Amino acid sequence: MFEAAILVLFPCLVAYAGVSDLFTMKIPNRVSLLLIGGFAIIAPFAGIGPVEIGWHLMAAGLALAACLVFFGFGWMGGGDAKLVTAVALWFGMSQDLLMFLVLAGIYGAGLTLLIVSFRSIVLLPGIAGRTQWLLRLHDHTRGIPYGVTLSIAALQVYPQSAWFRLLA
Repeated sequence: MFEAAILVLFPCLVAYAGVSDLFTMKIPNRVSLLLIGGFAIIAPFAGIGPVEIGWHLMAAGLALAACLVFFGFGWMGGGDAKLVTAVALWFGMSQDLLMFLVLAGIYGAGLTLLIVSFRSIVLLPGIAGRTQWLLRLHDHTRGIPYGVTLSIAALQVYPQSAWFRLLA
């Protein structure tokens, strides 16, 4: 059961966050709350002691502080900030967190260029009229769904993370 939780909970919630952000431009609060709750339940069973949990909480706190600054400048949405914080809680102060942040930054830059380019083309009414999510992506007044890139980066790092080393 413990192994199944490690293999399923984090990846499913993170993937849901990315898909939700792509199609609705929102990441539900429950995703971040479930990630935090899942960590709180699974960490003790994984043998993570109080000191290590403190380091994980510090990583989440630092991520939240940085994301609040980004949110304040309008560079990041609130759902993205909460997702980064929850992922940082799982990865802790580790190379996994650093790799996640680097990949998320690289993928985020690529997605931004892609969407800015997409927004510069004229959509044919017949094509875009049936897909509201495509119209939202094309809307110049909307942000960028960074949850997509955050999810991809988290899912890429997770199989090499300390969580998987616990299963070996």
